Amino acid sequence: MDPFDAGAGGILRQPKAVWATAGASVVAFMGIGLVDPILPSIAQGLHATASQVSLLFTSYFLITAVAMLLTGFVSSRIGGKKTLLAGLALVVVFAGLAGTSDSVGQLVGFRAGWGLGNALFVSTALAVIVGAAAGGSAAAILLYESALGLGMACGPLLGALLGNASWRYPFFGTAVLMAIGFLCITAFLREQPRPARKTSVLDPVRALGHGGLASAAASAFFYNYTFFTVLAFTPFVLDMTPYKSGGVFFAWGVLLALFSVIVAPRLQARFGSLKVLGGSLVLLAADVLVLGYGDHTTAVVCTILSGAFIGVNNTVYTELALGVSDAPRPVASAGYNFVRWFAAAAAPYFAPKIEEWTDIHMPFVVAAVTAVLGAVVVVVRRRALTHEAAELEPAHAAEDGVGVFAN
Repeated sequence: MDPFDAGAGGILRQPKAVWATAGASVVAFMGIGLVDPILPSIAQGLHATASQVSLLFTSYFLITAVAMLLTGFVSSRIGGKKTLLAGLALVVVFAGLAGTSDSVGQLVGFRAGWGLGNALFVSTALAVIVGAAAGGSAAAILLYESALGLGMACGPLLGALLGNASWRYPFFGTAVLMAIGFLCITAFLREQPRPARKTSVLDPVRALGHGGLASAAASAFFYNYTFFTVLAFTPFVLDMTPYKSGGVFFAWGVLLALFSVIVAPRLQARFGSLKVLGGSLVLLAADVLVLGYGDHTTAVVCTILSGAFIGVNNTVYTELALGVSDAPRPVASAGYNFVRWFAAAAAPYFAPKIEEWTDIHMPFVVAAVTAVLGAVVVVVRRRALTHEAAELEPAHAAEDGVGVFAN
């Protein structure tokens, strides 16, 4: 069945509440790549080094990772709608404050508060979309990945358009858009049913005791280091104007969206989830290695091309995290994100440091190695990951009784 079929159960036929949540999710994901085209401008405007400016990502994702332990705790007590609104309100406040920063330290601090709001919103949004969407969890995940891809694509573009006048404007623009999202959620989303059992802070950690979920999180940890080396470090390597850099990452985001929503499901149906994930990780490793050693044109092409592999990986990882264990989806998602976002915090910090200690090529060598390590985890732990993979294995394998990566 085509997930974009407008008939019953199609991804495009959704309640207003789902579209309101997905729309706000687009803006939330825009905030991740928003600063990409303006990183050099921020460094120049605040008289900061590349490694100092990269802390904008580190503080954001470090707080996001820790806050993942709180999302289920909060939402199971005050409800999904109030949690979404609390997250949106925090983003509005801290994004606005970020635009008023007079030092890189202030900006890093405000991005940390932004990360807290984003964690509350993004984690809960996935659960809300899965719970309210027509067409089951598969359609809901594709809708969520569509929002992620569109946000990733539009974030750099908005950052470039507004940042060309001043690096402060993208932060103010995000605050305005998230305020609109706040109003849409308030108007269209009904309060979601609360779980019968309240979630504790440690439930996501306990969920990681499941071998499959722990394996998915460990593989995603290595993958996210590669992902955010590309996202946070490449703008300094490309050294382009905000418009040109925004154009590059817009094209990157378009590929990410297309491959996450359209290409990934077809590849999974044909080859199986684990083969697709392992192959995509190896191709991503090769891509970033060429990116690091190629000339400027090659670096631009490889940056854009990486969006295809990242899009495929994002979809498969999300499905694995939500389906590989018996833990409730919000709890499994929180535990999985708790692990993987630490890598998103580490990569922007270590990539510039590695360059300072060695040369411009080594950050990409390390990123290539971490992508391969992610693939190794998938292969070594394939038996623990086959619960979800069995649902998406190739038809001929299912008929022959042969699982994905079977010996």
